[in-house]
Amino acid sequence: MAVFIEKPSIVKAAGNKPKVIEEFIGRVNTANTTISVARMVSPAGWEEPPQAPRFSEYTLVLKGMLRVETPSETFEVRAGQAITVEPGERVRYSTPEPEGAEYIAICLPAFSHETVRREG
Repeated sequence: MAVFIEKPSIVKAAGNKPKVIEEFIGRVNTANTTISVARMVSPAGWEEPPQAPRFSEYTLVLKGMLRVETPSETFEVRAGQAITVEPGERVRYSTPEPEGAEYIAICLPAFSHETVRREG
């Protein structure tokens, strides 16, 4: 059965600057615990604490650049590029460039504040 999602819910974001998280599918907007799909709009200079989530995260950058730091490597994921992070992998996201970034994040199972496991 098809389900039309008219609009997203805004989810509180972590980090040093305000970031907009528009959850279209997930625990908050559709009560779906299997998957979450959200559009992120992150300002220049935004950064959040490291995390080791209990979910897989698939990220597609639409505009700007998202920096993704793992213990072994740092990636600069630009518009038209994507990155995947496996459950339990320590990761830190930031948008250091002047234009910030806009990206889609898909989490399996769905994102929750309890399972993201942020440090600090």
